[in-house]
Amino acid sequence: MTLSIRNQLPGTVTQVQPGEVMAVVKVRLDGGQDLTSAITLEAVEQLGLAPGSPVRALVKSTEVSLATSRYEGLSIRNQFPGAVTHLELGTVMATVKVSLAGGELTAAITKDAATDLGLFVGSDVIALIKSTEVALATA
Repeated sequence: MTLSIRNQLPGTVTQVQPGEVMAVVKVRLDGGQDLTSAITLEAVEQLGLAPGSPVRALVKSTEVSLATSRYEGLSIRNQFPGAVTHLELGTVMATVKVSLAGGELTAAITKDAATDLGLFVGSDVIALIKSTEVALATA
């Protein structure tokens, strides 16, 4: 299956915390970072997720936010440090590629946001992803 989702990060499930309807799934990415995904309990069961399960974390580029420094006191679970490797400014939107340990993320943000953050190729950023925006896929 080919997907339009650019951000596909391989990893291994380390923990599954089931709730009544949703579950929190912890994943150790191949680059060594810990990622949190909040998906339905039905999806956990259908995918057969358990510690040790290989998965791909899927995140649409429009769901990746960028910051120029790490934030404390923020509900966003996934904060990955990286560096801008490509910056394309359009009339309204910008595409930003961020190199992370073991991979790359693409963020689609407004041109104004990219300008306000002072982004340039080589600048350090933190990629922010809400756990509810991380889908998981198995092979």
